[in-house]
Amino acid sequence: MSVEKEWTGRTSGTKWMHRSLIWMMHNLPYRGVYLFVCIFVIPFCMLFSHKGYIAIYHFFVMRRNENMALAFWHTYMNHCMFAGIILDRFYTYSGGKLNIEVEDWDLYHNLVDSKDGFVILSAHIGNYEVAGYTLEAESKRFNALVYSGEAETVMDNRRKMFETKNRHMIVIKKDMSHLFEMSNALANGEILSLPADRIFGSSRHYNIDFLGYKAKFPVGPFAVAAQREVAVLAINVMKTGYKKYRIHIKQLQQTEGNIKQRAENLAYQYANNLENVMNEYPTQWFNYFEFWN
Repeated sequence: MSVEKEWTGRTSGTKWMHRSLIWMMHNLPYRGVYLFVCIFVIPFCMLFSHKGYIAIYHFFVMRRNENMALAFWHTYMNHCMFAGIILDRFYTYSGGKLNIEVEDWDLYHNLVDSKDGFVILSAHIGNYEVAGYTLEAESKRFNALVYSGEAETVMDNRRKMFETKNRHMIVIKKDMSHLFEMSNALANGEILSLPADRIFGSSRHYNIDFLGYKAKFPVGPFAVAAQREVAVLAINVMKTGYKKYRIHIKQLQQTEGNIKQRAENLAYQYANNLENVMNEYPTQWFNYFEFWN
């Protein structure tokens, strides 16, 4: 079964549920909402969303070599962590502020101050969406590639968050016109943010050793950076506590060779960095499908 069939890319819940959640984040005690979700909602979700639960359980058993009891506990903690991240997302939609620390801030600002565009690569770990609201750049527009089928409430609130700063969403389209927007953004010296751990549309991928097993990483994001020969940052935003996050920034190195060789080298660097972050935050892996081959 392909990734496209296993993962819809859409935040669960109806429009009224999302609006209710925003209202709760604004009017009810945050900790109370979180405890209610972990005690009552998460067990229900694990019971009836069996495919996602099994995929994460397999991650802890097969990729981290945990016994059944520990893997089950970490699977539950993973779901609670994901719930906390979703609540933090809606908390920001309601106007709340998070406490965010940034490592290697200079790597980002040095590229912002340069005349050239650059690429930011992200993954579905932690809460990368927070980066889009934190990494400000008055001199460069921040362009984020986003999935077009996301829930309406989420997309509406993302637009509200983005329009307040020099930010722009590039929506993935079936006619592939988003590729021209991406190319133009880099040509204009802007920032282009791309997810680099899931295959969208094209089936082209690299088979890379990742946590000791072969996994598929899409060619597209790395090919874009290699073709334009721009700087590349791997950025991961990891939850460290109650309303607290740490942004990890790592610059990948453009190497010698043709576009194909340089793109592949970027992919291997990216996978290695992602592996290091995952080893530090194993319960913040949120790819709820069988990621490995």
